[in-house]
Amino acid sequence: MQLIIVESPHKAKTIEKFLKGDYKVDASKGHIRDLPVNYMGVSIANNFEPHYVIAPEKKQDIKRLETSAKKADKVYLATDPDREGEAISWHLAEVLGLDTNELNRIEFNEISEKAVKKALENPRKIDMNLVDAQQARRVLDRIVGYSISPVASSILNDSLSAGRVQSVALKMVVDREREITAFKPQEYWNLKADVQPNGKSNFKVLLTEKNSKKYKPSSEHEANEVEEYLKYTPFTVGAVKRAVMKSHAPAPYITSTLQQDGSIRLNLTAPQVMQVAQRLYEGVETPRGHIALITYMRTDSVRVSSEAQKSALDYIASNYGSEYLPSKPNVYRSKKDAQDAHEAIRPIDIRRTPESVKDILDKNQFRLYKLIYDRFIASQMAEAKYDSVAVEVNCGEYTLKTSGKTLIFKGYTIVYDDTKKEEDEDSGNVLLPALSEGETLKLNLIKKEQKFTKPPVRYTEATLIKSMEDKGIGRPSTYATIMAKLSDKKREYVRKDKKYLYPNPISYDLIDFLVKNFPDIMDISFTAKMEDDLDDIGEGGKDWRKLIKAFYTPFEEQLRTSKISEEVCEKCGAKMIINSGRYGNYYACSNYPNCQNIKPVNEKTVIPTDKICTKCGGIMVEREGKFGKFLACSNYPRCKNTVSMTESVGVCPECGKPTRKMISRGGKTFYGCSNYPNCKFMSWDMPTGEKCPECGAYLINDQGTIKCSGKNCKFVK
Repeated sequence: MQLIIVESPHKAKTIEKFLKGDYKVDASKGHIRDLPVNYMGVSIANNFEPHYVIAPEKKQDIKRLETSAKKADKVYLATDPDREGEAISWHLAEVLGLDTNELNRIEFNEISEKAVKKALENPRKIDMNLVDAQQARRVLDRIVGYSISPVASSILNDSLSAGRVQSVALKMVVDREREITAFKPQEYWNLKADVQPNGKSNFKVLLTEKNSKKYKPSSEHEANEVEEYLKYTPFTVGAVKRAVMKSHAPAPYITSTLQQDGSIRLNLTAPQVMQVAQRLYEGVETPRGHIALITYMRTDSVRVSSEAQKSALDYIASNYGSEYLPSKPNVYRSKKDAQDAHEAIRPIDIRRTPESVKDILDKNQFRLYKLIYDRFIASQMAEAKYDSVAVEVNCGEYTLKTSGKTLIFKGYTIVYDDTKKEEDEDSGNVLLPALSEGETLKLNLIKKEQKFTKPPVRYTEATLIKSMEDKGIGRPSTYATIMAKLSDKKREYVRKDKKYLYPNPISYDLIDFLVKNFPDIMDISFTAKMEDDLDDIGEGGKDWRKLIKAFYTPFEEQLRTSKISEEVCEKCGAKMIINSGRYGNYYACSNYPNCQNIKPVNEKTVIPTDKICTKCGGIMVEREGKFGKFLACSNYPRCKNTVSMTESVGVCPECGKPTRKMISRGGKTFYGCSNYPNCKFMSWDMPTGEKCPECGAYLINDQGTIKCSGKNCKFVK
């Protein structure tokens, strides 16, 4: 038996459909180990060595995979074809005891029978350059986030999270809002003249120039003077330019453009787009089993295989006619910094049209698949053609203009229309009479309209992603995560109103703090350069530990400076720094070890009691933490003795330890296992420690009635 390990059970089901006989496909269900959640997990002193841990909920998955791996003659690691997927394969090999030098890594850009079988014929070693690139990114982001967040939280007295890329994205939103606030609108006036050649239809022209320079009247008085001048000065036709305009088809989707169009056209957030795309890539359930519909959705390459291109061209010829085929196949170039590891996002099988799978997809799956399908077909079609005309009208020292265009061949727009609606009624699809230079025009009417310059437009998710991509900030796999963090309901750095992103008040304070204390991290060019350096690791050009060290040396000094507060030590007069301990933030004298004075940051959070510390004899003080109230020694951090004050009621059904009655941040009572973090059980109702004899769920005590916690089980004891 040969074992293939993927991340997702959906992906496993889709692949199983292609492989028959001596193959078993199983899923790791994502990462099987990662950096710890409750602490940094990076040893700065030990050359930035990461400390990976296995989450308790992953132990059963590992046990299952270990059993299957021992029985298998060969184990293939078929995680996603990117840096994160490569790292997951490496973690799997390490945990399962597989030889990392063995040819056991396979990858494919699409989950099709041909692609999977071709991958099995060409296994390779795990690419440690890609693994190191992912490790470097995780370690760097962990150092930044876990170092800055506690300091920012203590200084600003709020629960905050700072991130290497997320904070730069937030800064862009804050900076844009400040531009808008500081913007002072400038008055200007539009003058539109309705003119008519002899014996022909009338048309409108807009005042644009004075003495061959751009011009708009800046006041009503000035506009009135221009109006009077135009009324009594002859109008003649100046330059008339006619041409056939061509609009080239857009490239097929990459991750960023899919997220942008998903936001603009489908009103989905970037995380929603990626979640739906993941299902389309891994496979959806059909009467004929699991079927994958699109190629890998995390890519920055617009490249398309020759086979896929030929299928698209055949489809276009059959369904739209040969006139919709380009004179030569369309080829698109990826950006200079693109990884180009995969193809663009496209349908796996052109014959599987959106309409043919509509009944097996939910609403968003169908809409996104149709968007991807149509964009890919359009990308391989001929150009759209327009008959365009641009006219200049002269009136003394003033020039007025208009333009129009008429569609003469739809080309790719028959499938995917990306033309923008013209905002000005005098631009765009305006029908103009036949005109010749020097022709005299009759003035019918002049219309004046007061206008004001507009501030910069606020970012939407789509425009923020595009701007980040243009500036080289982040990578395809990170955009959705960044958008999710900015809108995270716990902190809500930004809020949305009609798609536009508005920074909340705390965001201004956070960005100001970060810009002041960590200028490198908040510098866009520095962040973009760091992204390139991380990419270089994946290509084998840089040592990831050296890169982290070069970053950390100045960062450490900035971090130390950022902790210095305005609080003065009452014992020696030196300034105090803010440190973060297990039980919260506290002031410590910067003159340490000569002065060892410490005190809590917020005295209100400390309530003295009459209880004495059993370890050092100090006074115990009452504090409140994540898991409720507790007593802590006032001599902390020299003495770290604590005693829980939470009520122990109920029994954990998973490990048998007592559960504690606690209060959530929202003020709601819940029951959590006292064996945390070894056991993370929690329940909104008091557990009895027993299991339901009918369905196996745990039993709860509901005001004296013992009943099953399962939603669909009606067992009552």
